[in-house]
Amino acid sequence: LVLMGIEFPNRVGLAAGLDKNGDYIDALGQLGFGHLELGTVTPKPQPGNPQPRMFRVKPADAIINRMGFNNEGVDHLVERLEARRYSGVVGANIGKQKDTPVDRAAADYLICLEKVYPHCDYVAVNISSPNTENLRQLQDSGHLRELLEAIVRAGNDHAETFGGKCPIVVKIAPDWEDAALTGALETIAASGVDGLNATNTTISRDAIAGLPHADEAGGLSGAPLLQPANRVLKKCREVLGDSFPIMGSGGIMSGGDAVAKIAAGADVVQLYTGFIYNGPNLVHDCAHAICKEYAHVE
Repeated sequence: LVLMGIEFPNRVGLAAGLDKNGDYIDALGQLGFGHLELGTVTPKPQPGNPQPRMFRVKPADAIINRMGFNNEGVDHLVERLEARRYSGVVGANIGKQKDTPVDRAAADYLICLEKVYPHCDYVAVNISSPNTENLRQLQDSGHLRELLEAIVRAGNDHAETFGGKCPIVVKIAPDWEDAALTGALETIAASGVDGLNATNTTISRDAIAGLPHADEAGGLSGAPLLQPANRVLKKCREVLGDSFPIMGSGGIMSGGDAVAKIAAGADVVQLYTGFIYNGPNLVHDCAHAICKEYAHVE
């Protein structure tokens, strides 16, 4: 599959958040993923939120996390990218420091973008984690337009400087009113970014009400995220049209879920919580199920 000019050996990738610092690229690269998304990284190291900050909701095959972009900083990730032996597709997911105000967030993203640009195959702009205060305000139309214009402009400059284009993808939340989502998608389409990642974790607790840890703050991932994420994904495909590249993440726990994600509009899919609950076999199961279902598409 060729997407955004990148050749993906299969449609199943690792979502950002598992290897935030790029410390395990070569090990994860042995597990059959079609791509690895590293990060989220910020310009400087930061510790993230106080522990405990991650909770398994086992009866629901779910996890709640409020990690808060804990990472060693973008320079550490670049060192790891330079040292890797793995030659597969790698994306770098970038964010803003916890203490950077929203109206100055662009500067943080631009620092990270410039540093990772020559070292990865695509860059994902994370404006949708629920665990950095006010971060999701960047999805509001005014902030979003400004931020993406700055990022696309810088990306075009870097493409000239480094002698090659690194596609830019925007990662959005699953928690939207329809009209706001449509507006954001129109802004994203007009901005000149290369793709979309739908979706991040949800702040809704409807699916796990009454279960242990249901009242913990943070983003919910795992099985309960599949349907809400797929609803948003379908809307994204509808608004953006057939040819706009979309990466689908959220709630994939089986090969059947991966197929459903492709059916909802994703070109490639990403795993994280399903990988935690079900182990590396899930990568093969998903790739195999997609191949079987969509063999005629390739």
